[in-house]
Amino acid sequence: MELWYTENHSEEVRFSVKVNKQIYSAQSAFQRIDILDTNEFGRIFTLDGLIMVTEKDEFIYHDMIVHVPMATNPNIKKVLVIGAGDGGTVRELTRYKTIERIDMVEIDKQVVEVCLEYFKQTSCALNDERVNLYFEDGIKFISQKSSEYDLIIVDSTDPIGPGEGLFTRQFYSDCYNALNEKGILVNQHESPYYDMYAKSMKRAHRRIKEIFPICKVYQVHIPTYSSGHWLFGFASKKYDPVKDLNVQAWNDLGLKTKYYNTELHVGSFALPNYVKDMLNESC
Repeated sequence: MELWYTENHSEEVRFSVKVNKQIYSAQSAFQRIDILDTNEFGRIFTLDGLIMVTEKDEFIYHDMIVHVPMATNPNIKKVLVIGAGDGGTVRELTRYKTIERIDMVEIDKQVVEVCLEYFKQTSCALNDERVNLYFEDGIKFISQKSSEYDLIIVDSTDPIGPGEGLFTRQFYSDCYNALNEKGILVNQHESPYYDMYAKSMKRAHRRIKEIFPICKVYQVHIPTYSSGHWLFGFASKKYDPVKDLNVQAWNDLGLKTKYYNTELHVGSFALPNYVKDMLNESC
């Protein structure tokens, strides 16, 4: 008998992966956590039936959520990461010796514990001495900060369940206040393709644009995410991600990446017309 994992990408579309076995399954205080073993994607980590990370393609997401802001401002010292319980975002941040402090706030401690045991590929840097782990509500945490961070990365789930409050106007306003005068905010921005995701994307973009003077969107291809076409949001008080990209400074670091490069950095901000139209509609 064959075992398949199936995820609904819309009411009319499903994405399926053949599974060798289920490695872990539990209900935390916040969400259902499952880890599956597959031939095509290696281990798959899901929350409430949605793929968060796979061993095969996680590098795409984590490269683009971290290296785009870091190449825009190589002088980033203090970083706040909200969500990101799998550890992949922190792993990429710790590759920068110039970063002095990384505060990571994850509401679900069980997610981190499971990934430390079963997803060492992404969680391997969570014990870095610069990393401070806080198991609490990121919304409350950030509301108490002022002009503290150079970079905030919101590596959240979709705007349902624990992730819902991370897409509100108040949350983005608190992010603005928690950043210093040169601060950058990067968030996972959903997909523009299927209506359910596109609605969330447009709402998030509209709310961020109301608060930040610089507000851009860039795209990435992630095979296991809905439609494969995914977006990130880039907002800043000072830096434009294309005009202020410091190509030489980033390339001089000699970081080896599987997906990101400075040419792709520029190109990722060149969006299809249908996405541009959606973003304009959201304003």
